[in-house]
Amino acid sequence: MDGAMGTMIQAAGPTEEDFRGDAFARHDRALQGNNDLLNLTRPDIVRGIHDANLEAGADILKANTFNANAISQADYGLAYHAAEIARAGTRVARDAADAAMAADPAHRVFVAGVLGPTNRTASISPDVNDPGYRNVTFDELVAIYRENADAVIAGGADIVLVETVFDTLNAKAALFAVEDSFEALGFRLPVIVSGTITDRSGRTLSGQTVEAFWTSVQHIRPFAIGLNCALGAEQLAPFVADLSNVAAARVSVHPNAGLPNAFGGYDETPEQTAAFLGAWARDGLVNIVGGCCGTTPAHIAAIRSAVEGVAPRRVPDAPASLTLSGLEPFHLAA
Repeated sequence: MDGAMGTMIQAAGPTEEDFRGDAFARHDRALQGNNDLLNLTRPDIVRGIHDANLEAGADILKANTFNANAISQADYGLAYHAAEIARAGTRVARDAADAAMAADPAHRVFVAGVLGPTNRTASISPDVNDPGYRNVTFDELVAIYRENADAVIAGGADIVLVETVFDTLNAKAALFAVEDSFEALGFRLPVIVSGTITDRSGRTLSGQTVEAFWTSVQHIRPFAIGLNCALGAEQLAPFVADLSNVAAARVSVHPNAGLPNAFGGYDETPEQTAAFLGAWARDGLVNIVGGCCGTTPAHIAAIRSAVEGVAPRRVPDAPASLTLSGLEPFHLAA
């Protein structure tokens, strides 16, 4: 899997004018920082990042659609353009993948249409004085994710990636919407679900352990279940092992390049990141590896080299038992 899109966009240094382009020159809000909008206004920047990751050896391109949903785009006054942005972002990745495969037919490349978590949470109140308050409903999330899923599939995605899951209820809304989309279209795509462990407690922001998270989403029979963001590989290591021990699906991991420094940057070198992921591969813990925040095409090249020729993790059979989950899993003994 490829590396961080946001990191590379920041490195490219697009200006407010780049984000606006001609189409949004008169828009009444600042648009700089709306990385997904570059799919429409500067697709050449996005394409260049995909091409660099392909040159580094990536087999899966994550489309630049992390915030291409109506909730996230509403912050910029662009909610009505969300589907257009998602379609365009997936198409940029699709074109890059197709060009790479035309140049080297032996290199099979897949495009993952990314559904990000939005900036709202269905499980946690944003107001500490009113713990029962929610600023979004499950049905609202399903509606925006349905639009998002339809758009990335129309743009040419091979895979739907629901990633950076900090609230499992948000993810369930996304997965419900994705299933609706598949039913309406009459075909299915592989689905990867990737959660985010927020700190060394080993729990998501909404409080679930890795095993509870897997239990909550295993009913959709994902192509892969994974972890990404928030932590670097060193901090993520015990939780990768936990997930590998329980998941009856492929395991996907794309960690940050370490923890952020005092300036919000990332200092972990490609060799350091690759050493951890290579060890996980040799230990039989993972099937898909890549990078999140702070990782670059150089990280992806090092990771590919570290796992080259290593057999992927063997996917175990699902146990025939009743397992439920809240914050932690519950196993009903026979």
